[in-house]
Amino acid sequence: MSEPVILTDIDARGVATLRLNRPEVNNAYNGDVIAALTERAETLGADDAVRIIVLRGNGRHFQAGADLKWIEENRSKPFEDNLEVSRATRKAFFGLLTCPKPIIALVHGACFGGGTGLASSCDIVIAEETAMFAITEARWGLVPAIIMRQLAARLGPARMRRYSLSCERFDAERAFQIGFVDEVCAEGQLDETVEPTIDSLLHCPPATLAQVKSEALRLSGLTFTEEEFEQLVQEHAKLRYTDEAEEGVKSFLEKRKPSWYPAA
Repeated sequence: MSEPVILTDIDARGVATLRLNRPEVNNAYNGDVIAALTERAETLGADDAVRIIVLRGNGRHFQAGADLKWIEENRSKPFEDNLEVSRATRKAFFGLLTCPKPIIALVHGACFGGGTGLASSCDIVIAEETAMFAITEARWGLVPAIIMRQLAARLGPARMRRYSLSCERFDAERAFQIGFVDEVCAEGQLDETVEPTIDSLLHCPPATLAQVKSEALRLSGLTFTEEEFEQLVQEHAKLRYTDEAEEGVKSFLEKRKPSWYPAA
């Protein structure tokens, strides 16, 4: 029997830890991870015994984005199936974003592609000094449409444009300088570093924190109507069928340069 794709632990204080658990693929997300994230956010968000949620990765990395083998499999499916994939993906990311409990991301190793979307959907981000970040979707002919508003809220419009267009990697210190990360700690010190923040949150009443978070999201432009969500999902699903997405994903899986990269 295989292990769950997300491991869950709740301590005596009501601090729930969600640990992404696909270390063999650097915790890349697929349909199983998306479903588990959605279920965990809903269940823990409704549990009065849970005060705080901590999101982290198992193994060498926090999260390396979408599983491109899964993306390639979805490209061969009918459009309606891809719509459901995009709806589920939107529900997972925005489920974290709108969960009434404070969520803290603890980042180590790689935080690429959808990993930056997961981190930016959390309320607080703490990273080891050796962590690396990149918004990588455009390199594979994809568009990070579902996470771009969260990224803009963290990075600001100008730097969101730069890093989502260039797909450049940036380290934890740069991530702190540009506002993506709230705090940087030494390698191996995430648990010690997050404790004062957890203690501060535990001093605040849960219902008040939920109201503060809801109002902060509204004032930050991080709420959507259902019509806006559906438009976002439609665009996200269509993008998987483009020629550039086909070539980008295949070039990654085949470990070669894509056709649009200039020959030497």
